[in-house]
Amino acid sequence: MVDFCDKCGALVVGQKGQEVECPACGYKNKPTTEVSLSEKVEKTEEKEIFDPDTTTEINPLTPEPCPECGEGEVHYWTKQTRAGDEPETQFFKCPNCKYQWRDYQ
Repeated sequence: MVDFCDKCGALVVGQKGQEVECPACGYKNKPTTEVSLSEKVEKTEEKEIFDPDTTTEINPLTPEPCPECGEGEVHYWTKQTRAGDEPETQFFKCPNCKYQWRDYQ
């Protein structure tokens, strides 16, 4: 059985109703509630996937030439696709030919 220490909040493991000592602060307590480590976690709603086709009108234009058709301005947006200490990935989409590419910097 797993419970939380009444004094410091650390996890304590023991038998329900028997006195257990907190490994973090040494406080002795008789657990009264039972928390199961194997409780099922309900699946949360999946996040909405970003679709640039539906949002290009709100993405700003930047003077970047399209490598496919040569259009002079393209839509851009950024997204964190790697670890938090890495720079964001820049995405570009041509409003003319709909070609999409990314720049990792």
